[in-house]
Amino acid sequence: MTGWIVAPDAGRVEEVSCGHLDQAPDEEPPSAVRGCEECLAAGGTWVHLRKCLICGHVGCCDSSPGRHAWGHADTTDHALARSFEQGEAWAWCYQDSLFLLPEPA
Repeated sequence: MTGWIVAPDAGRVEEVSCGHLDQAPDEEPPSAVRGCEECLAAGGTWVHLRKCLICGHVGCCDSSPGRHAWGHADTTDHALARSFEQGEAWAWCYQDSLFLLPEPA
């Protein structure tokens, strides 16, 4: 994956940009875990997973009891996370509240 763009939104009055896209490295960081790092350590469960595009941390989504992906973004200022679910190719900027899509090839 080469990069991300803000998803088009016909409901927006004006075009917006994400001020954090430059934080993501050219190569996505690897992840050694297959689940939410904090939930695995505590024996918890999750609904969906998110992967930090800055450091590779895997955390659970906002619908999960722990909301660990958001907590990671909040404590580290790592604003960008992608879906870590099979077959999904989208990301989210926690600081700008923007839905992101892969940059077209």
